[in-house]
Amino acid sequence: MEYREIREAAVEGSVISLRNLLEKDPLILDHILSECDPVILPLHIASRRGHVEFVQEILIRKPGLVEQLDSRKRSALHSATARGYFAIVKKLVTVKPETCFLRDRDGRNPLHVAAIKGHVDVPEVLVEKKPDAARLDRPIR
Repeated sequence: MEYREIREAAVEGSVISLRNLLEKDPLILDHILSECDPVILPLHIASRRGHVEFVQEILIRKPGLVEQLDSRKRSALHSATARGYFAIVKKLVTVKPETCFLRDRDGRNPLHVAAIKGHVDVPEVLVEKKPDAARLDRPIR
């Protein structure tokens, strides 16, 4: 299956393009979830670029993508916290609060990433959803 179009839609943040692709192939997000190609991951791309509406559209249609990890074991939440995208962080943790505990290949959870990048408002959202998110002794998934 060719994923170039959905990747481009995520880069642009085009909800219209995403909807058109879903009309052509209603299972395209299911394929991405099952195949887990770390190059595509439209939720990661949109989270990294700050495309709130695109993120919301994916979360409505396929919330399971919030748990998908890239080749460095980063989640979409890692991407959003690294950029300080407060609105996206709120949407992601609302869908699956446990993603606050996911650690990347370097052992950092999303709160660590936000703190390292100096995004002081983002950790508040994470700790509000999961107070233990700041603890280092949480098990690595």
